[in-house]
Amino acid sequence: MKKKKCLHCNRLFSPDARNDGRQKFCCRTPECRKASKKDSQKRWFEKPENQDYFRGSQQVQRVQEWRKNHPGYWRRKSCINLEPLQEILMPEHTENKPDIAKLENSALQDIISAQPVVILGLIANITGISLQDDMAATVRRLLQLGQDFTNQPSISKGERHGIQTTCFPPTCPVSTQAVQLAGSSPGP
Repeated sequence: MKKKKCLHCNRLFSPDARNDGRQKFCCRTPECRKASKKDSQKRWFEKPENQDYFRGSQQVQRVQEWRKNHPGYWRRKSCINLEPLQEILMPEHTENKPDIAKLENSALQDIISAQPVVILGLIANITGISLQDDMAATVRRLLQLGQDFTNQPSISKGERHGIQTTCFPPTCPVSTQAVQLAGSSPGP
C-alpha cells in the first residue's frame, strides 16, 4: 500500500484500506484528528446545499419537531435512582471432605493407580526398575518406609493374609579383609 504524507504533521502514514483514496490526515495525534475534522467540516459547508442547513424556518421547524418527539433528551439524568448493572452475588462456601475410609481400605493397585504417573517414572528412573513386579515391591517398600517415618500403623491387606509387605535389601556380611583404594598393593 502506498504511503501518504499527513497534511497536518507532514509525516508519512499508511491510509486505511477502506478510505485509501480520500484519507489525507494521519491518526497519530489528537491535533491531526482535529485538523482532519476541521477540514471535513469546511468541505461540507462549502457545498451550496449545505450552506443554509442550520438556518431558515424549515430548519427551525425540523428541530422543533425532533425535540417534541424526544422530550428531555438534552437534560441530564439524575444519579439518584441508578441501579447497578449486575446483581451482587453472595459467595457460597462449600467444603470438600475426602472419604478417608475408602482410602484406608483400598487395595495396593488402587493406591498405585491413584498416584501420578510421574512418581512411578521417577521411581523407575532412580532405581533402574523396568518390570511391573519389581516396581510393585519397591512401591510397597517405599510405602512402608513412609508409614514408619510418619509413625502410621501399617494395616494393609497383605499383612492380614500373611504376605510380607516390606522388601528391605539383605545386609552384607561384615568382612575383616582389608581393602586398599589407591596406590601400590601391600606386600613384603
